[in-house]
Amino acid sequence: MSMVKVTYSLDDATVRRIRAVSARLGIPQSQMVREAVADYAARKDRLSEAERLRMLEVLERIRQAPPSRPQEEVDAELREIREARKLAWRSKQ
Repeated sequence: MSMVKVTYSLDDATVRRIRAVSARLGIPQSQMVREAVADYAARKDRLSEAERLRMLEVLERIRQAPPSRPQEEVDAELREIREARKLAWRSKQ
């Protein structure tokens, strides 16, 4: 792994925390910062609790909404899609 030297401006409290945690763990400050950034990046890919609750609320509204089409129409469309897929699969073989 190649390392790139960078310069960042951090407030005093953040620098104190970096130094304290790296000393407590017995690891270099740069390693502690790399691990912290990796952990932060992994968590940022997940939904926040507020986002998760909002999405669940939307799904619940959709679930409770009356159907926009008759079930027979939906079933017929699904049959057409399945048949088209079968035909496409057969033509590839």
